[in-house]
Amino acid sequence: MASDPKTAPFGSDLGGTRLDQRAPQPYQTGVAEHTPYQRKIIERYYDRRGEIMLTRLQEIVSELAMADTDRRRDQLWKRAAQAMKTLQVPDRLAQHILTQKKPEVLAANLRDWLTQAKRSG
Repeated sequence: MASDPKTAPFGSDLGGTRLDQRAPQPYQTGVAEHTPYQRKIIERYYDRRGEIMLTRLQEIVSELAMADTDRRRDQLWKRAAQAMKTLQVPDRLAQHILTQKKPEVLAANLRDWLTQAKRSG
């Protein structure tokens, strides 16, 4: 039995679907194409990125207070450093907070940042 060149080699797995009849693949061009719904989600994420980072810092402060190992505290301080970088906290202030490595210092600054965010937005 001669095989049709346009039939998938695993015809039984694809239900005999011809290659030219299959739905287009989402990554044909090598660049991710997003639906309008996905674009809105992505846009809202970036619009609210500051709020998200402030929330993450609040969670980090809570986790720092409960951390029971030095390894865990180091991981949390790295996350705090990344969040402050994303928030564009001045380097001097971020270094001061990270050098102190006291959750209460981070919490005090975070309280100020949250107050500023509420006033501006």
